Amino acid sequence: MKNKINNCDFLIVGAGLIGSLTAIALIKKNFKVVVIDKNCFKYDDNRTLAVNANSRDFLKSLNLWSKLSKKFEDINKIVIGDYINSELLHFGDKEAMGSVIFNNDLLRIAHNELKKGKFIYDRIYLDISKLRINETVKIKNELFIFKKIILSVGKKFNGFNNVVKYNYENEHKSYVGFFNHTFNHNNIAYEYFTKKGPLAVLPVPKKDKKFSTFIFSTKNNMEYSQLNILLKQFFSKTHGKIKLNKNIHNFNISPHLSNNLNSDYILLGDSLRSIHPVAGQGWNLGVKDIQDLLSILNLYPIENANLSQIFHSKRLPENLSYLIFTNIINSLYDNKRELSSFVIKFGYQSLLKFSFLRRLFIKQAMGRLKLI
Repeated sequence: MKNKINNCDFLIVGAGLIGSLTAIALIKKNFKVVVIDKNCFKYDDNRTLAVNANSRDFLKSLNLWSKLSKKFEDINKIVIGDYINSELLHFGDKEAMGSVIFNNDLLRIAHNELKKGKFIYDRIYLDISKLRINETVKIKNELFIFKKIILSVGKKFNGFNNVVKYNYENEHKSYVGFFNHTFNHNNIAYEYFTKKGPLAVLPVPKKDKKFSTFIFSTKNNMEYSQLNILLKQFFSKTHGKIKLNKNIHNFNISPHLSNNLNSDYILLGDSLRSIHPVAGQGWNLGVKDIQDLLSILNLYPIENANLSQIFHSKRLPENLSYLIFTNIINSLYDNKRELSSFVIKFGYQSLLKFSFLRRLFIKQAMGRLKLI
């Protein structure tokens, strides 16, 4: 029947990791879901993903973690240092403090799940601002009506002029890449607050454990040679001889928080918020978006006119707290004044002296700490 209209619960715009995982989670809850994307099957993103314990458990609940097989590297310890304090902070726990995976490995698995039930449509170009619930939408010569629309289209989304930017005094850039080294990384993650900005290094899945990734955030423009010197300066002792890969990505960091939209839309992931990578929790917050949406749908029917507002209100405190925290941390280290150094030293020494604060840090890093 040519004019048949398919009645569905959710249209998800954006088939990245958060959009795809949201779809899988909703389908498991017996919701009828359609996912659309402009070009989701390219798999040209070579970056890695830090998956904390909460996100790992969520992937297990969707029966996806086991499908990664050995394509992940556990983090057994986190080491933090800076240019102000001489002593390093060491954080560890009985269970792995998260894992590192390649984005594409998880994305392919998620897409394969959606392809099985023909829930995903690629190369779909729709004007997002014109999408409305309970109105007919044409997708691949089929007609659909949706009760709710989920937008997971990344941090460049500005179709509704609803973005509130939280710019630092001078916006940071991030440089991301990989390097080979001669020493075993021993499954340790590092974060150093250098004078030019925070530098993080994570172990990458590889059998010989001599391959790592880095992310460096700074106000400065950095050449390949400068990044090479920086890595050797801070990691030659722990990683041995370093060979930096030529393929380095860089992007501007523009922390933002989206305002509530009308009741038609629910924003997830980077469409809802983006934070400075110094927190290391951007993608993990997207997983919490999904978890909170599922918990709300256990309490309220999808037809509830206030569902979107309930969801955004529930996510606001945690999103705002991360935005404020990362802004304060970067401002303190960028400031380089006596008062800023005093505050940093006080917080740093408190973590060194008090074990209960270190346990709170571990819970936060693992996604176990409830902020609200």
